[in-house]
Amino acid sequence: MDSTRRRFLQAGIATACFPTIVRAEDARPSNRLRIGVMGLSRGLDHIRSFSRVPDVEIAWVCDVDAQRVAKGAALVEQLTGRKPQTAADFRRILEDKNVDAISIAAPNFWHAPATILACQAGKHVYVEKPGSYCAGEAEHMAEVAAGHKRHVQLGTQRRSYPKTTEAVARLKAGELGRIRAARSWYTNTRGSIGTGKPVPVPAHLDYNLWQGPAEARPYQDNLIHYNWHWFWHWGNGELGNNGVHALDIVRWGLGLEHPRKATCSGGRYHFDDDQETPDTTMAVFDFGDTSVIWDGSSCHRRAADTLPFVKFYGEKGSMEIDAGNSYRMIDPEGKIVDEVKAGSSDVPHFANFADAIRDGATLNAPIADSHRSAMLCHYGNISYRTGKTINIDPANGRITTPGINASLWQRPYRSGWGL
Repeated sequence: MDSTRRRFLQAGIATACFPTIVRAEDARPSNRLRIGVMGLSRGLDHIRSFSRVPDVEIAWVCDVDAQRVAKGAALVEQLTGRKPQTAADFRRILEDKNVDAISIAAPNFWHAPATILACQAGKHVYVEKPGSYCAGEAEHMAEVAAGHKRHVQLGTQRRSYPKTTEAVARLKAGELGRIRAARSWYTNTRGSIGTGKPVPVPAHLDYNLWQGPAEARPYQDNLIHYNWHWFWHWGNGELGNNGVHALDIVRWGLGLEHPRKATCSGGRYHFDDDQETPDTTMAVFDFGDTSVIWDGSSCHRRAADTLPFVKFYGEKGSMEIDAGNSYRMIDPEGKIVDEVKAGSSDVPHFANFADAIRDGATLNAPIADSHRSAMLCHYGNISYRTGKTINIDPANGRITTPGINASLWQRPYRSGWGL
């Protein structure tokens, strides 16, 4: 019996997917993992998930915002009965020799530098999607994880959803026959971010540390904590924010690595504001014998459309996978022949990470493979920003289109933070 299933059985949740809390003081000390969580917005969900994994202690919480640190520490104490240590600078966690792993939920531009420093410090890493700010970082993260023999799990948690895993197994078993195309969608109703103005940095925020490896820019009032996603200097737009989840399912389902070509078009159509990244996007990837499309609409829900998260088109029919943990099989005539519905939880993905460290279980989203999903987002954004179709060597993932600015492949770093 594999270790993940064994631990879930021990927690009484093998079939439930919504586990009960196991307090750290009830864990077996010899098996206990000590985790630090960096970035306490999405990181609060990391705390909730880790608190439900047996034999895990959330030993540290970290954020550059003191108010968020207090909130994260209070949540740990509420869920586990233990007060974690706190820090603004994640490097304090890396200095703790008793910490086994760090869970990174900081902004995208922190993903690679924090992961690499953690691996070099001997820590295992759970890192949120997309896992890198640029293509060069994605490559380097995989190399460093392998070189230091560290487990690095990307936060594409659907790889641990039981029914999504079942759906992918059916694809790989050939139930749809040969698959020539896959499409994916993301829609939302995001509003305007307005026009930012320079204001004093709030007293509870260490803005200098927030910027970290990114070249310094003045503080403005419409940037933190979320709108950085829509500025190229800090974020990767909706393609890197949510497109990576869908594209990862496609790659996983079809066993794809690098495409031959990538093209991406669209624009910022809905609001006249500071957002630089597109709110309406179509990215197309040519894998030689398979076409993959991601269609994003950040500011229009398209409620009249009934869209799955991902759809595969095969010779014997199609398969739709939703954003949760459900899927359905459709015959060539469009009739639904099988529908599987289930609730979803991120906990199995965190449990899989813990079991890899503790018992040698196979990671469900190892950075050695999953960094290629981030690469698709980077190819798409490079295409959008240059207005060019990007040609790629499928053997190594390198761009062969001439005239691509090297800074779009590997970003410049602030002094002292180069990889």
